[in-house]
Amino acid sequence: MALSDFRKRVIFKNDEGGVSVLIPAPGFLENHTIEDVAATLAPGTKYKIIDLDDSEVEAFISDRTFRGAWEVDEADLTDGVGQGAYFGEDSDD
Repeated sequence: MALSDFRKRVIFKNDEGGVSVLIPAPGFLENHTIEDVAATLAPGTKYKIIDLDDSEVEAFISDRTFRGAWEVDEADLTDGVGQGAYFGEDSDD
């Protein structure tokens, strides 16, 4: 696990058409990558990994004023597609 993964988030379009931000649990990142976090999304869910070290991203994410109105173009969700992966206690991973 790279320490830089603690500053990353996974965004995706939710069922209501808005944007969801997936924040990984630090304990999960001790043994997995941000890509593993993204893999847990429902199969077929397109996503983008964003980095809070980018000042524009950090400023946008930290402003909760209109969070419920956030939108994302699916064409921008280019980092992968969820696989419905499971990394629970009874998982082999």
